This record gives sequence, structure tokens and C-alpha cells, in this order.
Amino acid sequence: MSSLIGVILHAIGGFAAGSFYIPINFVRNWKWESSWLILGIAAWIIAPFLFAYFTTPDLFEVLKGGDSNTVFWTYFFGVLWGIGAVTFGLTMRYLGISLGMPVALGFTTAFGTLIPPIYKGEFLDLLSKTSGKVVFAGIVLSLLGIAISGLAGMRKEKEVDDATKKESVKEFSLWKGLLVASISGILSASFAFGLEAGHPIADVSLAHGTKPLFQNNAVLVWILWGGISTNLVWTLFLNFRNKSFKDYTDKSSPLLKNYLWAIAGGITWYLQFFFYGMGTTFLGKQYDFASWSIHMAFIILFSNLWGLYFKEWKGVSHKTNRILALGLTTIIIAILMVGLGSNL
Repeated sequence: MSSLIGVILHAIGGFAAGSFYIPINFVRNWKWESSWLILGIAAWIIAPFLFAYFTTPDLFEVLKGGDSNTVFWTYFFGVLWGIGAVTFGLTMRYLGISLGMPVALGFTTAFGTLIPPIYKGEFLDLLSKTSGKVVFAGIVLSLLGIAISGLAGMRKEKEVDDATKKESVKEFSLWKGLLVASISGILSASFAFGLEAGHPIADVSLAHGTKPLFQNNAVLVWILWGGISTNLVWTLFLNFRNKSFKDYTDKSSPLLKNYLWAIAGGITWYLQFFFYGMGTTFLGKQYDFASWSIHMAFIILFSNLWGLYFKEWKGVSHKTNRILALGLTTIIIAILMVGLGSNL
């Protein structure tokens, strides 16, 4: 039963992650970097601190409760993840939701899921158990489903003319998008490593009376503050280069609405981590690495559904639609397998 609750929490987090970029599409007359900076401040500074403050007793003591080495590595992996977050935003900018998500998250799923147990020397031990075999079969199936979804995306690019593509993705650029998606996918896996490095902080949080469900909220603060460090440098550089600092005060744009849409996107993005952190607590420490695979699979699922809703697949053949449906179905089956294996 606990594994089922964990999967449901990951589903909510995946929905948030697959939906966060939608509010950005409603920002008007701002450069991309201006929207991204406001989104980032909401997602990686304000939201994690507030959520941690109201769920973690003695938050400031907990934040410094881990030894300096733990804090450094948790923050450092957050910095790496932050680079992945910047390029992830660029991926959505150049490829759109339906193609960008499978390419970026295919890399992220593989690295984020498999490296932690390999690093800890637990990989072969887990494979010797029935539950471990089922979990890893689910992970492999999840990667297959992501690959199939990516294939559908590549077919779409061949079948749809440039004018139709740019109706839904205004700055569409396949090769730019593939490059930043690959970088994003590899570095975004650092988020999972940050959670691994931050386990001692979670233990300190529990010792101070935090409910087990919220034990990772203090860890998220350090990871996401590391993430905003890189995003802040990059977006301010773009503001300077593109002379877009005026966006933040330009009353010729719908200023209040732009702020609200960007903040909404940021809070939505943070919610994925909030529910992801809770979901890992229900899968048990032995299989919490599988949480990353489940989380990524749900993001792929919901992002493709949004892509269909916003007609990013307009003009594709019936065969491509069937391939997309096969990919999403494979991902759903993989999610159920990982949940079943964790519960054995």
C-alpha cells in the first residue's frame, strides 16, 4: 500500500513538472531570460524556503545540522542541476514540450536512476532479489517507453512543415534543441545525486521532529539554492547582453500578468520536488533510487498529453500517433512494474 501512495505522489509531482512551462507561454513582450529569472526566484528561492519553514521544526538548525561536507556536496549537485535546468528551459524553447521532454528526460532517467546504486555498490545485490529484478525490468521498460516517445517526436519533425511547427513552438530549432536537451538531460540527473548526498540532513531533520513525509524539504532548500546560483548568473548575463532589464518595469507590457504567470510557473515547478520528496519516503530506502525513474516517466506522460492538447502533434500521420500511444502505454506499464517491485 505504501508503494501505491508513493507512486500517486510521484504522479502529482510528474503532473506539476510536465505542466510548469505552460504559464510561461502566456507571458507577453518579455525576453525569455526575464521570464526564466522570475520563475526561478519563485521556484528555487521563495517556495522551497517557505515549504521547508512550515514543515520542518528548527529549520535553521537543520539546514546547518549536516556537516560542512554534506552541505557542500548537496549544494554542489544543485549547482550542476541548475545548469541542467537552464538548458532544460532552452530545450522547451527550441523543441516544445512534446519532443523536448522525451529527449532530455531519456538521459536524465538513465543517469539519475542507475548511478546511485552503482556508486554505492548495491547494483548486483539488488539484481539478486526478485523485487530488484522487477524494479530494474520496470526501469528498462520505462527507458524503452521514453525511447518510443522520442521516436514519435522525431517522426513528427519529418512529417510536419516548419510553418506548422512554429505555430506551437515559435523559436523551433531542431539541432539547437537536441544539443541543449542532451546537456540538460545529463546534468539534470544531478538532482537525484543531491538527494543522495543530503540524506544526513534529512536524518537531522527527523531528529528535530519533522514528520517522515517532509524529511527531504530541508535538503531541497540546499539543492535548489545551488540551482538558482547558476540560473541567476546566466539570466542576468542575458539581461545585460540583450538589454532586457527594462522588461521588469516596462509598463507597455502586461506587467502584473507577466509576473503572475512567471511566478505560477515557478511554484508549479517547485511542487514537483515537494511531491517527489514525499514520494521517495514511501518506496523505502532500498528502492528510493527507483523514484527517479517513476518521476521521469510521469513527466513524459503528462508533457505529451499537454503536447497533444496544445496541438503540437497537428499534421502528423496516424502511424506516428500510434507510436506515441505505444510509448505512453509502455511508460504506464513500467510505472506499475516499479511500484510492484518496490512493494515485494
